[in-house]
Amino acid sequence: MAPRAGRPEPRGPLLPGLLLVAAALSRPAAPCPFQCYCFGSSTLLLRCAPGAELRQPPRDVPPDARNLTIVGANLTVLRAAAFAGGDADGAGDADGDADGDADRGPAAAAGGGGRVRLPLLAALRLPHNHIEVLEDGAFDGLPSLAALDLSHNPLRVLGAGAFRGLPALRSLRLDHALARGGPALLAALDVALAPLDELRLLGLAGNALSRLPPAALRRPRLEQLDARLNALGGLSPDELRALERRGRPPAPRLLLADNPLRCGCAARPLLAWLRNATERVPDARRLRCASPRALHGRAFLDLDLDLDLDEARLRCATRHAADGRAEEGELPGPELEASYVFFGLVLALIGLIFLMVLYLNRRGIQRWMRNLREACRDQMEGYHYRYEQDADPRRAPAPAAPAGSRAASPGSGL
Repeated sequence: MAPRAGRPEPRGPLLPGLLLVAAALSRPAAPCPFQCYCFGSSTLLLRCAPGAELRQPPRDVPPDARNLTIVGANLTVLRAAAFAGGDADGAGDADGDADGDADRGPAAAAGGGGRVRLPLLAALRLPHNHIEVLEDGAFDGLPSLAALDLSHNPLRVLGAGAFRGLPALRSLRLDHALARGGPALLAALDVALAPLDELRLLGLAGNALSRLPPAALRRPRLEQLDARLNALGGLSPDELRALERRGRPPAPRLLLADNPLRCGCAARPLLAWLRNATERVPDARRLRCASPRALHGRAFLDLDLDLDLDEARLRCATRHAADGRAEEGELPGPELEASYVFFGLVLALIGLIFLMVLYLNRRGIQRWMRNLREACRDQMEGYHYRYEQDADPRRAPAPAAPAGSRAASPGSGL
């Protein structure tokens, strides 16, 4: 059938385009690493099954992988460039990756000059892997990494440069990972967080923290800090000032639920800050008092400190008014007075029992007193008898004659 007059004949590289699409679809996908499962395709989600045999990150992860999850392995130590392969891959992989370097664009060049095997990896989740040591540069070679989850790992050592080379990192989860490291680990965390200027979310839940890490409060673009399930008794004036960020970007949100807050005199600055910035603490309604005992379980936002502290028998001696700090002392409350009354009743009962015992044994006590009196009288009579004998002059012994007079006697014959 001839084409109609005036209608243009279809032209263009249609056939070559179809051939290119068919070639791309027929290209074999990269194999899934050993002991791992690839969902959808290797570029979507790669999950490695629990197993003690996986003691280091898999080296056969497809280079175009974007999400990597490893759960239940024994990755005790993550050394430098643990996910970049280091020098253990040998030179054999260099030729295989040379063709892909041109397609990786500027992301491959952002790895700080080192080897980049996973230039597109954006999410790395490593919970429950028994990780204890993070060496300096443990995540080198992951220039596109935006989310890192290290939750539920018993971290003990954290290198000062553990998170270097992660310019795009926006989310860092360290929930239930810092409780065993002690103060030294928290000090190392302050240094390790310093280069993460693009950090938006920081998870520190369940780490028994008694204070917030100063470096976390200084992140310029931080949007949310998760500090739930810790040992925070409150926030110091310095921490409150660090949370008061002016201008753009806005101040971060703070999650504080399930912390043992002290609702004494020192809680005044925190309570005033919460009432002025409730939207900054989404779980503010869940905050509860842990001490003093009279206010245990009371909703923190519902406190009227002037009234409640008086009911709790607390007096506040305000000092250092510029810092907002106060000293508090507990007055004797009803429970203390009741304890004194109970102690007095116990002493009275003991005295009554003692008197009753004396009354019931009065005959035996009288007999014992009589025997004691007779024994004392006999003893005194014995002393008196010996004294009279010693005082009789007739029973005094004759004095001994001196030796010189015996030699001069007339009957000696001398």
